[in-house]
Amino acid sequence: MPKLKTKSGAKKRFGLTASGKVKRNWGHKRHLLINKSKQGKRLRRGTTTLEKGDAGLVQTYMPYMRG
Repeated sequence: MPKLKTKSGAKKRFGLTASGKVKRNWGHKRHLLINKSKQGKRLRRGTTTLEKGDAGLVQTYMPYMRG
C-alpha cells in the first residue's frame, strides 16, 4: 500500500488537541487592524477548535493526523 499524501497547506494550519478535536488559528488579524473593533481583535487571540463537519473535511486532507 503506498503512502498517502498530506495537503501541505493543511499541515501548516491545523493540529489536534489532546481530546482529539481539530484546532485552528483565527483569521483576520494580519492587516487593516485599525478598522476592526478592540473586542474583535481580543477575541481572535490564541486558537479555537473546528466544528465537527469541518473537522471531518480537514482530516481527509491529513490522513496521518487521525491517529
